[in-house]
Amino acid sequence: MDKPLTGVGATYEHSKLLVDSYRRWTGQELVPVENSREKGLEELLFTAPRVILSHGTESDPVLNYGNRMALELWEMSWEQLTGTPSRLTAEPMERAERDRFFTQVTANGYVDNYTGIRISRSGRRFYIVNATVWNLVDEQGIYRGQAATFLDYKYL
Repeated sequence: MDKPLTGVGATYEHSKLLVDSYRRWTGQELVPVENSREKGLEELLFTAPRVILSHGTESDPVLNYGNRMALELWEMSWEQLTGTPSRLTAEPMERAERDRFFTQVTANGYVDNYTGIRISRSGRRFYIVNATVWNLVDEQGIYRGQAATFLDYKYL
């Protein structure tokens, strides 16, 4: 994946992959794309009023994107987040369920209404509610990873 832009989080190409894949699977817009001429698509995603994050295709997938809300929720800098294996966002006891869920997403393209427990860098636990998780597929049909978005979470 391309090197992210400092302060925004993702390249235009990765931003487009997030938005296009979300639209492909759900039929909805992840962010108001009509505003992308005034604000760059990268900024729209980074400042969106919802958590958005993604991981790549490594054997142990590493997070490759998190918008401002994701960085705040997981209490990480961009560099910390994008160096974190995705599985470490869940507590060890939650990882098997998380893995089963991501296998289902891979098979079906996307799943919404996912709910699960996650953990921040400092150990703060939170419950994510009604997340949508989708496969990232580029214009050539190549699988590039998975992404998730959600509005609601509750600290435990």
